[in-house]
Amino acid sequence: MTDRRLAVEAWESLFRAQHEVFDEISEDFRCGGLAQAEYDVLLTVTRAPDMTARLRDVTSHMLVSQPSVSRLVDRMVTRGLVTKCSDPEDRRGALVQATDTGAAAFRTVARRHARTIADRMSRLTDDELRALHELTAKLRASPGEN
Repeated sequence: MTDRRLAVEAWESLFRAQHEVFDEISEDFRCGGLAQAEYDVLLTVTRAPDMTARLRDVTSHMLVSQPSVSRLVDRMVTRGLVTKCSDPEDRRGALVQATDTGAAAFRTVARRHARTIADRMSRLTDDELRALHELTAKLRASPGEN
């Protein structure tokens, strides 16, 4: 049986570390021309074939509601970062495609963001990084997957 006090202490430490690291790496978005949510959309879209992803796939990778993602994508269309059209395979759905402008903005911020993350995470050894990856994956898994 898990020690409840230790579980709470570990959770609080994980939460505080996530919050502090997140604050640090969020600086990358303050002067990058993209909001973090826009970066998250473009992360999913630029990794997809032809830089085109279904809106529902974009939504599934984000931690906000579908209506919020739809409004965000609409604002990104207005800014010229993405285009949006009906999904020919699912008329109820939509496809989101990165424009050249959006892909370029993403690459610029992604390079800086990757450096910031690598610098911050360099406090850990490769073995510790692998262990952290495995532990967080275990925490994220459904209860039956452990």
